[in-house]
Amino acid sequence: MNVVFDLGAVLFAWEPTRLVQAHLAPHAPTEAAAAALGRALFHHDDWTSFDCGTRTLDDAIARMSARLSLPAEPLHAMLDSLGERLAPIDVTVGMLEELMAHREAGQPLRLYYLSNMPAPYARAIEHRHAFMRRFDGGVFSGDVKFLKPDREIYEVLAMRYALDAAQTVFIDDSAANVEAARAFGWQAIHCTAPATLPSQLARYLPVSTTLSVSNPRLRA
Repeated sequence: MNVVFDLGAVLFAWEPTRLVQAHLAPHAPTEAAAAALGRALFHHDDWTSFDCGTRTLDDAIARMSARLSLPAEPLHAMLDSLGERLAPIDVTVGMLEELMAHREAGQPLRLYYLSNMPAPYARAIEHRHAFMRRFDGGVFSGDVKFLKPDREIYEVLAMRYALDAAQTVFIDDSAANVEAARAFGWQAIHCTAPATLPSQLARYLPVSTTLSVSNPRLRA
């Protein structure tokens, strides 16, 4: 069985509203305004082009600043070295480490990641978090110039690691990315609450592979 993990909001906390509140509070005085500004920042080509490696961060920030009438300095403070500040989600990282232990004990498991993440952030989390170096492989959008939910990024991972679609389950917090994985022939889990993921994933695993699902710890 191949288990393919998204990273943001699955293994690492990704909370755009909190980022906006921390760095751009004068421009988003309410939580609703911060959420709206987060969508305007991150659901636009200014950002997604940086995500897939076709625009530099400086260019992305200049465009965001001009489009949304925001000062560049807090945008830089928010986005520079953000990869260094992405916090692991304890419950799902703990589950991943259990899966790695089962793999190392001989269970037929292979573990991969498929993430929309700019290359500078990808390098930072690879360096900072040892569990990232224990995957069997993975693909970052910033390295391959494709983004989920485009079919091409799923094809890159599948071809690179010769994944059998019928033996592959994908986990992502985005419904669109999950639907794209299913259209590609994979099984998929829409992760809306990390604490529930171990019980959701358990049904797809070999019967001899158990996961701890009680008293999960979640790092905000």
